[in-house]
Amino acid sequence: MNLSKVEILKLINVWLAAWDEHDLEGVVLLMDENIVFENWTGATIIGKNNLQKAWAPWFRNHGNFKFTKEDIFVDQQEQKVLFSWSLQWPSPEKDFKGKTEVRRGVDVLHFKNGKICRKYSYSKTTIQIDSFQVALTAQ
Repeated sequence: MNLSKVEILKLINVWLAAWDEHDLEGVVLLMDENIVFENWTGATIIGKNNLQKAWAPWFRNHGNFKFTKEDIFVDQQEQKVLFSWSLQWPSPEKDFKGKTEVRRGVDVLHFKNGKICRKYSYSKTTIQIDSFQVALTAQ
C-alpha cells in the first residue's frame, strides 16, 4: 500500500505531534514492527519493541524536549521523506549537562505499508548552548 504525498504529510504531522506531547506510544504507533533506526551516534536498533524500550527512559525523563520541523521533502514514488529539524533539550554533553542545547539535523524516513520502516537520523557536529557554538568531539 503506497501513501499519497498528502497522506505521508498527514502522518508526519501526527507523528511530530506525538513527539511534542512526549507520547512514546504515539511515536512508535506509526512505526513498522521491524523498524530499523540508526541514531546520529551510529547506534542501530532493530524492531519496534526494542526501539520503544531504548527510548522509554528518554521519554520518561524528557526534560521537555521539543523538535521543530524546519523543512520537508516527500518522494511519493519511493515512499521516502527527508526532513530537517532542530531539537531543543537539556544537553547530555559532559561539560554542559542540563543547559539548554539546540541541535540541528536531518531524518531520512522510509515508509512501507503506511508505516515508517527505516529512520536514519543525522546531526550537525556543532550544537548551540547559551548562544555559543560547541563542536562535538568523538569519544
